[in-house]
Amino acid sequence: MEARASAKYLRGSAQKARLVVDMIRGKRVGEALAILQFTNKRAAEGIEKCLRSAIANATEAAERNNVAVDPDDLFVKTCFVDMGPTKHRRRVRPAPQGRAYREQRHFCHVTVLVSSGDDTAPKAKGKTPAGKAAKEASPKTAGDGKAAARKGGASKKAAATEEPAAEKKSTQRASRKTEAAQTEETTE
Repeated sequence: MEARASAKYLRGSAQKARLVVDMIRGKRVGEALAILQFTNKRAAEGIEKCLRSAIANATEAAERNNVAVDPDDLFVKTCFVDMGPTKHRRRVRPAPQGRAYREQRHFCHVTVLVSSGDDTAPKAKGKTPAGKAAKEASPKTAGDGKAAARKGGASKKAAATEEPAAEKKSTQRASRKTEAAQTEETTE
């Protein structure tokens, strides 16, 4: 069960609100609320309200679908902050050398998505089979395999089983060293 909540036009810049949002991303809801409650940032209050709204949306959606969802089992799946409009006030702020800056009031939009699914719960990186497959197929080896398949006409399986470029270079260096050693022995 997933639920979303967004808070629009929160006072403060998006950059400062992102600092707070980064602290709660991927955490359990109870832990995230505790972090927000004791964070000494201006944006924390608005983000906490948005998170509570997302929890309420999740419980309401679960009741409509006749599904039992415990709010303690929810976690913050995604949360992000978008930049809102900027008010350019007519007031001026002092600036160096007798100049004046126009006062700018920044706003931001916060979106929080909470989820309770066991299959989408945050897991350690690389522990799932899909994570291992993604790690093994690095961009360098995948690119070399495609290029080899295009040039030599080899199948994709054969291209995927080729040695990575780093291993090829190390074997080439070793063979050059042995050749150099053999030529020195023969010349002496």
